Amino acid sequence: MWAQKYKEIGDVLEISLEKIEALLHGDYGISGRCVGLLMLQDDDEIVSRVRQREPQAFEQIRAIIDSVKEHYHEPLSYIITLRRQEEANRIVADVVEHLPSQKLPFGERLSRVMISPLTGVPFLLLVLYFGLYKFVGQFGAGTVVNFIEVDIFEQYINPYIAKIFENYIPWHVVRDLFVGEYGMITLGIRYAVALILPIVTTFFIVFAIIEDSGYLPRLALLIDRLFKKIGLTGRAVIPMVLGLGCDTMATMVTRTLPTKRERLIATILLALAVPCSAQLGVILALLSGNAAALWIWAIIVVLVFLLIGFLSSKILPGDAPSFYMEIPPLRLPKISNVFVKTYTRVKWYFIEIMPMFIFASFLIWLGLLTGAFGVLTKILEYPVHLAGLPDKAAVSFLFGFFRRDYGAGGLYDMQKAGLLNGNQLAVACVMLTLFLPCVAQFLMNVKERGWKTGVAISAFILVFSFAVGAAVNVILNVFRINL
Repeated sequence: MWAQKYKEIGDVLEISLEKIEALLHGDYGISGRCVGLLMLQDDDEIVSRVRQREPQAFEQIRAIIDSVKEHYHEPLSYIITLRRQEEANRIVADVVEHLPSQKLPFGERLSRVMISPLTGVPFLLLVLYFGLYKFVGQFGAGTVVNFIEVDIFEQYINPYIAKIFENYIPWHVVRDLFVGEYGMITLGIRYAVALILPIVTTFFIVFAIIEDSGYLPRLALLIDRLFKKIGLTGRAVIPMVLGLGCDTMATMVTRTLPTKRERLIATILLALAVPCSAQLGVILALLSGNAAALWIWAIIVVLVFLLIGFLSSKILPGDAPSFYMEIPPLRLPKISNVFVKTYTRVKWYFIEIMPMFIFASFLIWLGLLTGAFGVLTKILEYPVHLAGLPDKAAVSFLFGFFRRDYGAGGLYDMQKAGLLNGNQLAVACVMLTLFLPCVAQFLMNVKERGWKTGVAISAFILVFSFAVGAAVNVILNVFRINL
């Protein structure tokens, strides 16, 4: 039915599909129209078969497909999916009879509460408060981190390991590599196991519960209207929420967004204003005792996210995005599912991320040994001064480039040592959240968006983060705000 409808109005896609079908003479086991649709969607298996069975007509078919792609701004798979959805809706309207409304089951009523802006926003705030702030921020980054770091590492593991190296390794340089201030064991493994592991584990538990309950697609519907103001759709909630776990992984997931424009906007926002779970957990722990500083940090980061997204949507060319998503039924999360998902992600953390902590410690040791680390720190001290922060904060920002959570861990150590007051803590947390993506995310940006775009994004973020930090410091001083 939809084929006839679009054929009558001279639709480019339908006319091209007819041309492709006329050029197909081999036996594929399915209709020529199905083969043509799969060819238009770049199905690798079908493309290979057509190349083998239609050697004379293949280049002509490929030229037709390229011509169709130039006609549409969105991917052809997206256009075809929309038309299938349209036909499905027509069929449903013809065969489904809507009975008089009856009392909705509890699950459906709760689903509508989650989707409605009036009730969905307070529900989301409750999820963020109890899920991220209380469970991840206070329990994971507070109680669990204090136990593992203070009661286990600082009292037993670090002194024991340091004593072994002092007794058996006579070279001071080698000892510094493993048990020095930035050693692979005393800093790299301590940060990875005592500081970051509890935070990412508690975050993965929360994310697995949200994912298994069916809340995630409802959240996508809830924020779709807002995201369209910044050039995205509700579909982008998936990489954004994943970014709260790991921005590197989330940048890779932006491949699921339908247009190049959306993928670029999402990449910029992930690199700039979406803190990973480890960084977020440490920041929440740092600010948990200062509600005013926490609110200032949260408001500024959200405003930056919306402002940069809005400006990007106006600057980058392309049509306004459209959005559709299947909504699964709500259900109580299964403990087995939550356990398996959390275990799988924590295992991924150990395999993929922990070696990066150790390697980052090695790079820091090498930088100190060669003097490069000191030069870079001196360069960063100037913008850090403009933001009203002590010189030592420059080290945390340099750490932040190796690993964003390394930088947050550096602030954590400074705050424990009493080197930051309330205003400085708020400014430092804002700047570090907006600071350069870590090395892994930078490389993923380059891989997904290309060298020029990846470097341009990082250069913009470097300048922008320090500018925002300096502006926040000036505003706090002008209005004599003491946090």
